[in-house]
Amino acid sequence: METELQNKIRAYVKRYILLCVGLVIMAFGVAFSIKGGLGTSPISSLPYVLSQFTPLTVGTATIAMHVTLIVLQILLLRRQYDPVQLIQLPVALVFGTLTDFSVWALRGITCTSYPMAWLLCVVGILLVGVGVSFEVTAGVVTLAGEGMVLAVCKAFRVKFANAKVGFDVTLVVLATVLSFLFLGKLTGVREGTVAAAICVGLIAKQVNKPMKRFAQRYL
Repeated sequence: METELQNKIRAYVKRYILLCVGLVIMAFGVAFSIKGGLGTSPISSLPYVLSQFTPLTVGTATIAMHVTLIVLQILLLRRQYDPVQLIQLPVALVFGTLTDFSVWALRGITCTSYPMAWLLCVVGILLVGVGVSFEVTAGVVTLAGEGMVLAVCKAFRVKFANAKVGFDVTLVVLATVLSFLFLGKLTGVREGTVAAAICVGLIAKQVNKPMKRFAQRYL
C-alpha cells in the first residue's frame, strides 16, 4: 500500500516538473515574441498592451488577467466549478514571474531588421507551441486561458474549437481597442499574432506525438 502511494506521489511530482518546464519554455516564447515586435500570441496580446500604458509588467499583467479568468470561471460555472481548478492560481503566479524573468533575460537582444523580427517571432511561436505540448502532456492542470474556454464549453455546450477561436478573437479585439484608446496606435497585435494563432496549435500537435511516447515511458 505504501509503495503504491509512493509511486503515485512520484508520478505527480514528475508531472508537475514537466509542467514547470513547459511554463519556462512558454515564458521564453512570449519573451522572444515581444522582442520580435511583430505581435504576441493572442493569449499574451492583452497583458502586453496593458503593460504599455500601466505600471504593470507583462508578467504582472498576465497574472492579473489569469486571476480575472479564474473568477469568471467561478461565476460562470458556480456549483459546477471544480475547486481543484484553483490550482490555476499558483500556476498563474509562476507563469507571470517566469515571463518577467524571460523578458529580463533577453534584454540584451536588439531587433535590427524585419527578417530578424520574423526570426525572433518564429522562435517565440515554436517555444510557445512546445511549451503547450509539455503542459498538455503533464495533464495536471490547465492554464486559466484554457480553463476559461473549457468553462464556456461546459456552460453553453459549444465545441472546444469554436470556443477557443472566440476566446482568442475576444482577447485580440480587447488588446486592439485598448491599444488605440491609450497608446494612439496598434501595439502588440500584428502579423506575428496571426502567425501564432495559426501555428502554435499545429506545433503543439506535432510535439504531442513524441511527448505521448515520453509520458508512457517515464510518467
